[in-house]
Amino acid sequence: MSSGDADVKLSHPDKVLFPDDGITKADLADYYASVADVMVRHTKDRPMNLWRWNSGIGGQRVVQQEIPKGAPEWVARVEVPRRKGGNVVHAMIDDARTLRWLANQNCITPHVWQSRADRLDRPDRIVFDLDPSEDEAQFEDIRAGALALGDHLRELGLVPFAMTTGSRGIHVVAPLRRTKAADEVRSRAGEIAEEFASGHDTLTTFWRKDKRDGRILVDTARNTYAQTVVAPYAVRALPSAPVATPLEWDELNDPDLHPRRWTVRDVAARVADRGDPWSDIRREARNLPAR
Repeated sequence: MSSGDADVKLSHPDKVLFPDDGITKADLADYYASVADVMVRHTKDRPMNLWRWNSGIGGQRVVQQEIPKGAPEWVARVEVPRRKGGNVVHAMIDDARTLRWLANQNCITPHVWQSRADRLDRPDRIVFDLDPSEDEAQFEDIRAGALALGDHLRELGLVPFAMTTGSRGIHVVAPLRRTKAADEVRSRAGEIAEEFASGHDTLTTFWRKDKRDGRILVDTARNTYAQTVVAPYAVRALPSAPVATPLEWDELNDPDLHPRRWTVRDVAARVADRGDPWSDIRREARNLPAR
């Protein structure tokens, strides 16, 4: 823990957030400290929402956009205009001690925008969420779909990156130059998903499950203005505390890959061994593909 982290005192550090695993608030804070150097690269300057479980993962989830009252002055923040009027002040995860402070707020899973505070309406990432319609038995198709989607994005001039979500699926993300408004990125993402899914029997873009016929959803809704996505290296509120884990692209070829393969107990060692597979993501930004 750095000296900057040390001034964030945890209240009730022994509070158990993951009952079946004995993982406490202090354990969560220690995990975020262990990955802060790589995680903050992907969260810095991005408005974020807190997904909090004040009674542990068996209790009610609270999704909070507004920065909590009493937040330290050093927590970075940005005032965002609402499209229907008014403003909301979001926190941003710009340093390690903010991650520790979030853990103290029982924020297990921070979610972040696809754009940064200086250009809120200009996303720098386009996201495709491959999500199963039924159960985990579909993950082999999700893995194959992610690989094929990467090929499709490369044909369009984009550079794909992959991340297991720590829940049920895979995110395929491509960095963008900040030249297009969120509405245009959202629209184009939907078109790309339609084009891609139409050529694969296992994939669909139908949102309603009763229309999917068991196929995997290629979801692009997270590209909508002010929508958020689970932050890279964020912990999920599930048994064993799985982590949203960035991948080397060739790891998608591993038949043993699983969306909850890595947890708070082994991600730090993975990062120490491999580094951050997404370390070059900003350098690979490309223009949004033309229609």
